[in-house]
Amino acid sequence: MRIIRGNWKSRRINPPSNLPVRPTTDIAKEALFNVLENIFYFEELEVLDLFAGTGNISYEFASRGIKQVTAVEQNFRCVEFIRKTAHDLNMHQLTCIHTDVFGFIKKAKQQYNLIFADPPYNLPQFETIPDMIFKHNLLYSDGMFILEHPTMYDFSDHDHFFHHREYGKVGFTFFKSMKGIQSE
Repeated sequence: MRIIRGNWKSRRINPPSNLPVRPTTDIAKEALFNVLENIFYFEELEVLDLFAGTGNISYEFASRGIKQVTAVEQNFRCVEFIRKTAHDLNMHQLTCIHTDVFGFIKKAKQQYNLIFADPPYNLPQFETIPDMIFKHNLLYSDGMFILEHPTMYDFSDHDHFFHHREYGKVGFTFFKSMKGIQSE
C-alpha cells in the first residue's frame, strides 16, 4: 500500500499482516482520487473515513493537504496502527477514533464535506449505511458521501444517488446531500 500523491507521495505503508482488513487497492484509490480532485479543493475539506481499517484512505487525504480527517475504526489493532502511522508521518490533521461506526454515526455532532465508507462487504447492515448518513445529517449541504462496495450492489435508486464508478470488482457510489442533483 502506498500514498499516491501529495506531501507523502510514494511513501509505502506496511500494515501488519494480522489486521482483519481489505484495503482499497492502489489502482481503485488512484482512480477515486482522480475523480475527487476534479470536484473538491482538498485544502478546505473536513473528511470522515468510516471503517478506516489500515487508514489507507485517510493517509491519502492527509497527504493532499486537507483541513481535517477523522478516521473511525472499531478494531483496536487497526486504531493503534493508524495512530502510530499518523504520528510517524507527522500527520497532525488526522485523528483516529476507536469506536463502533454505527454508534459514532448516531451520536456525531459535526458535519463533513466528504464522508468515505469502506465497510466489510459481508456486514449485515451494509445497505443501510447511506440512509444512516443522511438521516443523521452528517454532511454539509454541498457535501458528498462515497461508499466503496462490491459491484453486485446497485444504489442508483437511492434518493441521494449522484454517480457510480467501477474499477474491477470494486464499486464506488457517490451520494450528494442536495436532492435533484443530476449525475455526470
